[in-house]
Amino acid sequence: AIIVYRLPWTWKCSKLLMKCIHAGLNTIAMILAIVSMVAAFDFHNASNIPNMYSLHSWIGLTAVIFYCLQLFSGFAVFLLPFAPVRLRAALKPIHVYSGLTIFATVIATALMGITEKLIFGLENPSYSASPPEATLVNSLGLLLVVFGSLILWMASRPHWKRPPEENAKILRPIGAAPEGTEVESTMTNSSNADKSDLRSNTEEARKQNIKFDEAGQRSTM
Repeated sequence: AIIVYRLPWTWKCSKLLMKCIHAGLNTIAMILAIVSMVAAFDFHNASNIPNMYSLHSWIGLTAVIFYCLQLFSGFAVFLLPFAPVRLRAALKPIHVYSGLTIFATVIATALMGITEKLIFGLENPSYSASPPEATLVNSLGLLLVVFGSLILWMASRPHWKRPPEENAKILRPIGAAPEGTEVESTMTNSSNADKSDLRSNTEEARKQNIKFDEAGQRSTM
């Protein structure tokens, strides 16, 4: 969902379609997160395991809560056509930053969760003996780190950013002069007018000087 706007082959699609895909993927992720949390609480209650005692559970629940708030605010501000443009422009950097922060937090939560599962789940042999299960899950953790790093790298690079919409440009009516023609013609006319005024003023001054000289000559004669 984060890199929907960052894929070059999606830049030809409309911005509204990309928003719907972005919101749809996030909605699916939120539903899966809620289902997984309910399953985790049910498993703990059935196995007489205390709830919400580990750092993994604290950060995981916090990430899910903020993820839901992020999704609802994104729906209300960016997808529905009721929010003013200034509000969208002001909240967009916060929306992007909070989305990347939640994503990084979820990666950290997953790493803590699989480590916690290995420590408490592997008994014979134990996690410290490096059984094949430990090697497999540690490799999974490394892949999660690589995956998260790639997503954050793509989301933070300017050249991966979606270019502005072509239809955002100001459209001219059919038969109108190209942009800048009217301004250039106005500037040309004004400059020509200034030049003609300068020539007329110079000619008048020259004629006055001639008249003064003739008057001076008559007075001396």
